[in-house]
Amino acid sequence: MQQRSTRTIAVYSLKGGVGKTTLAVNLAWSAAALSNRETLLWDLDGQAASTFLLGGGAKSDEEAQSVFARDVSPSKLIRTTATEGLHLLPADASLRGLDRFFFTLGRKTRLQKLLERIGRDYQRIVLDCPPGLAETSEQVLSAADLIIVPVIPSPLSQRALEEVVAYLDRQGVRRGALLPVFNMVDRRRAMHLSALQANPAWPVIPMASTIEAMSARHEAVGSFAPRSAAGIALAGLWTAIERRLARNARTDAKSD
Repeated sequence: MQQRSTRTIAVYSLKGGVGKTTLAVNLAWSAAALSNRETLLWDLDGQAASTFLLGGGAKSDEEAQSVFARDVSPSKLIRTTATEGLHLLPADASLRGLDRFFFTLGRKTRLQKLLERIGRDYQRIVLDCPPGLAETSEQVLSAADLIIVPVIPSPLSQRALEEVVAYLDRQGVRRGALLPVFNMVDRRRAMHLSALQANPAWPVIPMASTIEAMSARHEAVGSFAPRSAAGIALAGLWTAIERRLARNARTDAKSD
């Protein structure tokens, strides 16, 4: 059986404020710029932060939610970005009602079917997911090949991760699909250092002014500061993700 080349990476957290969006944008940029893969960043968050960071203001009369209702083809909303090979499926305020739409629709695989359709044109799809655990996140967690969970080294953030793990266990999603990432790490803080020591295998992304600068520059860290501490850490994370995807693909092939 021929393996499909498209892999979907969800950047998801139960909590907000953990750097989910900046991580999603940087990973999507890395897929396109470092791995030379045709990549789509799909902004599923009604706050449209990924859309803002890539300079994707409103350019269409169609609402983002219309893609899920199948009123509009995703190709009509997808835009190019300043990075070659990186495209954006933008978000808008209509996605704030997406949970209610999915609940009313009653179809648990709508997102997965859309990903299969869109995936014909892309090798990597990165999903910037809304926080919380509701209808949208349930569809994301079921459809993604790899789930990146940014975790601030604090008890509350790590508790949120435990809830995600418990949900995946209940749904029968294999644990290999989950990759926690320490994000916004300040090694001067004892609590952060303690958390890193307890989970030494988790990738670490530092708290950095270069990441904060993304909102003003509208580009990924790798575009303007690839040799910074954050740029090096993000590139290393992407390498780890590609390795994990390759390993999971081999496991899937053996089980077929």
